[in-house]
Amino acid sequence: MPARRTSSRPPTAALAAAVSLLLGCSLLAAVPAAAAPGDPAPDGPGRKSTWTEADKTGFGTARSRRSNVWFTLQRGRVSEVFYPDLSTPSVRSLELIVTDGATFTDRESVRMRPSTARPDARSLRFEQVGGRAGRYRLTKQIATDPRRDSLVLRVRLRSLDGRRYKLFVRYDPALTNNGMDDRAWTAGRTLVASDGQVATTLRATPRFGARSNGFVGRASDGWRDLRTDHALDRRHRSAGPGNVVQTARVSRVDGLRGRQRATITLGFGRRPAAARAAAAVSSRSGWASVQRRYDRGWHRYLASLRRVPRTAARVRREYLASALVLAAAEDKLNPGAVVASPSAPWVWGDEVPDLSSPSGAYHLVWSRDSYEFGSAMWAMGDRAAARRIVDWLFRVQQKPDGSFPQNSDVTGKPVWSELQLDEVALPIVLARLTGKTDAATYQGVKRAADFLASFRDEETGRAAPYSPQERWENQSGYSPNSIAAQIAGLVCAADIARRNGDAASAARWLRLADSWAAQVKDWTVTTTGPLSTRPYFLRLTKNGQPDTASPYQMGDGGPVQIDQRRVVDPSFLALTRWGILPPDDPDVVSSLPVVDRELKVSTPNGPFWRRFSFDGYGETRDGGQWTITDPGTFTTLGRGWPILTGERGEQEVAAGRDASAYLATVAAAANSGDMISEQVWDGRPPTGRACCSAGEGTRAATPLVWSHGVLVRLAWSMQLGRPADQQAVVAQRYLR
Repeated sequence: MPARRTSSRPPTAALAAAVSLLLGCSLLAAVPAAAAPGDPAPDGPGRKSTWTEADKTGFGTARSRRSNVWFTLQRGRVSEVFYPDLSTPSVRSLELIVTDGATFTDRESVRMRPSTARPDARSLRFEQVGGRAGRYRLTKQIATDPRRDSLVLRVRLRSLDGRRYKLFVRYDPALTNNGMDDRAWTAGRTLVASDGQVATTLRATPRFGARSNGFVGRASDGWRDLRTDHALDRRHRSAGPGNVVQTARVSRVDGLRGRQRATITLGFGRRPAAARAAAAVSSRSGWASVQRRYDRGWHRYLASLRRVPRTAARVRREYLASALVLAAAEDKLNPGAVVASPSAPWVWGDEVPDLSSPSGAYHLVWSRDSYEFGSAMWAMGDRAAARRIVDWLFRVQQKPDGSFPQNSDVTGKPVWSELQLDEVALPIVLARLTGKTDAATYQGVKRAADFLASFRDEETGRAAPYSPQERWENQSGYSPNSIAAQIAGLVCAADIARRNGDAASAARWLRLADSWAAQVKDWTVTTTGPLSTRPYFLRLTKNGQPDTASPYQMGDGGPVQIDQRRVVDPSFLALTRWGILPPDDPDVVSSLPVVDRELKVSTPNGPFWRRFSFDGYGETRDGGQWTITDPGTFTTLGRGWPILTGERGEQEVAAGRDASAYLATVAAAANSGDMISEQVWDGRPPTGRACCSAGEGTRAATPLVWSHGVLVRLAWSMQLGRPADQQAVVAQRYLR
């Protein structure tokens, strides 16, 4: 932590300045005086720190494990940057400002409305282009240095009217997942920030000119200063602790010929010296070298995979983007830990104590999601990554009793505390899929299978397959999806047990799996429900008796009490995908039109499905953000999910039908940067001012890594003519 800087002026000069201020105070009372360059910013700690919205248009990192920096893009700017791991955002935003110095000042996220694209379909390098019509164009390329912990921006400011413009950088650090305890200061021509655990250094080529440190939203904030009179008047050598912000002008860039290009480098380190070194070396390397190495790393990665399947020929670009996103979402310090999303949607980004502060939620690892990622990676040919996921799950995340936490950070530290039995079963299924049947892995598999076999819920006294939470994480009961995962898990565990000479455990687990498979319909298919005269699967039953009402509270602002027979979801398709029921099973067939009538969303991009009846996890009717609401308010509405379109496509594959329309629909949900959201806007009236176009991503988590995983896996399911993660050891047992 740097020592506090003081003025170097001699006492007489300081006295003269004080007298001058006293004599002129009556004239200047209404005008804030510009601070001397040596003064610390006086108006901390700044506005409350929050994270940017989750509708990211870009997500990238170098393929190299030597660079532990990940970036996101949102509203034309660099938004959250993660360092040193994917559970730790350390930057809120880094954006550019352009002014003519007299009449206007534009900021990327406020006025420029830049577009985002990937210039190279085989790389996670991004380009953003924005500006002011007829005045200037601002082009920015973004990558990380594969050889060190640095983010690098290549910028071009081009004047369109022959006038000179000024280019500024505004940097808002939020180091170590906390934006309220940072310090910032000027060191020569660079800007340094630190919270004692992580440090950054911001530098530019050409070098910075005028520069300042301040507090977000206060008079010392460079953006507020520039917006007032189009000049950086308030220049503070330091600021903090608090929600600090750093602003600097890039010298010798004015948009005219020969003065258009700059390189902005943000270096990271545990200490300021390390951050300064990273930024300096990356800056000396030059953009051309960084870009070449960055692209080459991703090109080589894609070349190591199986060729893009012919089934994905029409969505090749989005298939490649999905493969890259899957790989990029794996932590580098903790191999095998893959996060759900590098974003913090809605209230999760608002830094609410005990809910979203520090940021977590989607920056965490779920074993269920890990299964989805691992099965997609296995299908596309990254078998080493799929096996790393298995190793991490059993060696790092698994708890001593054999269960798995609801989620954890990338180091395996549990965060949320609920139990979901599909999350206990699916690591076993992934181990069997990837051939991880060795003795060391079997130790973890046996603990997990024994946990399932002996589980009894403390609150209700009900034994497995009753689960305290199903895959949507807000209800307990007998879920067909959770039961399918548990059956597949026990069958796979039995096969691994036999390979390790444990015939007794194998026989015991198979008896239990067969019993559950025989009873799954008794627990979850209603014949008396109000939604159809034919039998249909329910989302879940509370009591294992699907022909009874057994009302329960929905959560997320939904009904206070709802007949369990009125709530459906498409998750029962796991029974056909994993080979427990045939795709033409009469109860499956009669359930599909019920699900379509209740949950299907038709959009210009194709069909999507909502998660379940009365789902409230999504934006408000007019596009406002989701937040926790009281039961019965119906304030928020769950929207369509691309992953459910993918899973419906896998059902079509299992049934021997063409699923290409479903693959095209998932791909069409991608935004301009090829990122696929968790949800798409469904346009239900009354929409007011809708947040998005129908069939395109909302401000839910973007990219959702699961959405990209289901696109890849569906393409390979179509290529193989069966669900890509269906294992013969299960299907041959129940479909013969």
